[in-house]
Amino acid sequence: MKQIILFGAGGHAAVIIDILKAQILAGSQFEIKGFLDDSNKKEWMGYPVLGKISSALSFRDEETFFIIAIGNNSVREAIQHQYGMLNFMTAIHPTAIIGSNVVIDDGTVVMPGAIINANSKIGRHVIINSGAIVEHDNVIGDYVHLSPNATLCGAVKVGKLTHIGANATVIQGINVGEQSIIGAGATVIREIPSSVIAVGTPAKVIQK
Repeated sequence: MKQIILFGAGGHAAVIIDILKAQILAGSQFEIKGFLDDSNKKEWMGYPVLGKISSALSFRDEETFFIIAIGNNSVREAIQHQYGMLNFMTAIHPTAIIGSNVVIDDGTVVMPGAIINANSKIGRHVIINSGAIVEHDNVIGDYVHLSPNATLCGAVKVGKLTHIGANATVIQGINVGEQSIIGAGATVIREIPSSVIAVGTPAKVIQK
C-alpha cells in the first residue's frame, strides 16, 4: 500500500494530516507513515517523526510518496529542488470542489471548502487554503500560497512563489507577478509586478 511521508511537523502539517485522514475515510488507499522534521520532536499528530529532512532519500521507494507540509513558499521550492527525484502526492480534501478540465500538478494541497473552477491550471506544491476560490481559467504558478478565503476571479494569472493573503480578491483578467505578496483583505484591480508587496483597497505597491 502507498505510504505517505510529510516534510515538516508544524501547524501546516497538522492541517494536511487532517486532509489525508479525510481522504482515507472517503476511500483513498494509503497509509500515513510519519514526518521528516529538523526539530527535536519525536512525534506529531499521533505519527512518528522518522528523521531529519536530510534523511529523505533513505525512504525513497516506489510505494512512498511525499508532501512538503511547510507553508513558506521558498522552503517548499528549496526542498523540491533538492529532492525532486522523490514521488510527490497531491492532497485534496473531499469537501473541495474541483471543476472540469482542471489540472493540478504534483505536491499541491487543496484544503477544506476550497473551489477550483473549470479550465484552471495549478502548479506544483501550491497551497489552496481553506475556503479559497479559484475561478475559471486561472493559471497559478509553482509554490504559490492562497490564504484562507482568498478569491481569484476569472482568467487571473499568479506567478510562482507569490503569496495571496487571507480574504484578498484579485479581479478578473489581472496578472500578479512572481515572488510578490498581496496583503490580507486587499482588492487587486490592476496588474501587480514581480517581487513587490501590495496592500489595501484598491491594492497599491508599498514595497519593492
